[in-house]
Amino acid sequence: MPTFSSKSQTKLMTCDKKLRAICEELIKEIDFIVLCGNRDKVQQDEALKNGTSKLKFPLSKHNKFPSLAVDIAPYPINWNDIERFKDLAARFKRIAEEKGVTINWGGDWRMRDYPHFELV
Repeated sequence: MPTFSSKSQTKLMTCDKKLRAICEELIKEIDFIVLCGNRDKVQQDEALKNGTSKLKFPLSKHNKFPSLAVDIAPYPINWNDIERFKDLAARFKRIAEEKGVTINWGGDWRMRDYPHFELV
């Protein structure tokens, strides 16, 4: 069974308990890495600058503490294998629904953000 790396655990601990609970259940099914939980102003400014976010600080759900968003990717990461991101998302959505948690997935947006999940 896959387990979180120490880096993924550290990032996940910055997230809301509902997101943590979903991810802790999800890791039992599929290996993935936690890319981002909470972002401070410096990190958000960098994300905006490099194009991984379209929002200024403090408008992103990543800027709340605990974070209301988490970015994850199937491990090992292959950014071109969108089907693996879709499979990960389907599992994330199912677990969220089972736990009664309403989420949005960035892969459903017009401007796709496949790693991104956020609480509604």
